[in-house]
Amino acid sequence: MLLPEGPLLKSYTYATPPPEIVQREAKIPCILGVDEAGRGPVLGPMVYGICYCPLSMKEKIEELGFVDSKTLIEEKREEHLALINENSEFIGWSVRVLSPQDISHGMLGKSKYNLNSQAHDTTIQLIRDTLKKGVNVTEVYIDTVGPPDAYQRKLQEIFPAIQITVAKKADSLYPIVSAASICAKVTRDHVLKDWVFAESGIENVSREFGSGYPSDPKTVAWLQSNLDPVFGYPNIIRFSWSTCSRLLDSEGVKVAWESEENSNSLVKMFNSKSDERCDYFKNRCLQVVNDF
Repeated sequence: MLLPEGPLLKSYTYATPPPEIVQREAKIPCILGVDEAGRGPVLGPMVYGICYCPLSMKEKIEELGFVDSKTLIEEKREEHLALINENSEFIGWSVRVLSPQDISHGMLGKSKYNLNSQAHDTTIQLIRDTLKKGVNVTEVYIDTVGPPDAYQRKLQEIFPAIQITVAKKADSLYPIVSAASICAKVTRDHVLKDWVFAESGIENVSREFGSGYPSDPKTVAWLQSNLDPVFGYPNIIRFSWSTCSRLLDSEGVKVAWESEENSNSLVKMFNSKSDERCDYFKNRCLQVVNDF
């Protein structure tokens, strides 16, 4: 299933079966492209897509005319994905949809899991999943995340038997990466279009998100009009984005965590010989009594 049933609470993977020619000829060498959609937006998932085909079909992929999804309008992207599916006898693809919660949890956790690391690990997972299906991937082309040389060395160490190429603008240079970008972008478009809010009582909230990028006036307007001063935003938002945190700080209700004020470490609590009492009890004039 391309889309999840119900709210997108966890990341998931969707994959087509290996192409018919790959199933018939298990050792046939294949090329694979990787690209993403939705890295920068403050809302919605980040989607990584891969597309692969036999090396012998490389010219056929070029003839099909795939281009970077960012240069296409939505209708054309849909047509390109339909073209990919129509040629399933030699083209396979899959996507990994990273939920906003998983992205934020990684970036805001005690042990930081930044976006580059999440992107690298997702790419590695998609390649490994493809290899596990018995696809003989011999060449991989990837649109860069961070410095291309360092990323390429990292992947080459993990997949020594595969020729790895990491390049800037790979989605414009290599048609197999262009095809992967279409798979990723169309998936993200559909997830946002059919977004199911996990929170109750907000079913009628506008889905006029805009592009999701902080620079988009439609996105800014949506963020401003859908901020609850107490509960913040619904789960479609990436709370790790500075755009979100700034709005919550400026427009949200301020919270004072009383238990954190003047708090001592646990070690000091056990070693302390003073009779100092907690602020909570002092401020409320509470006393310990033995005689009622």
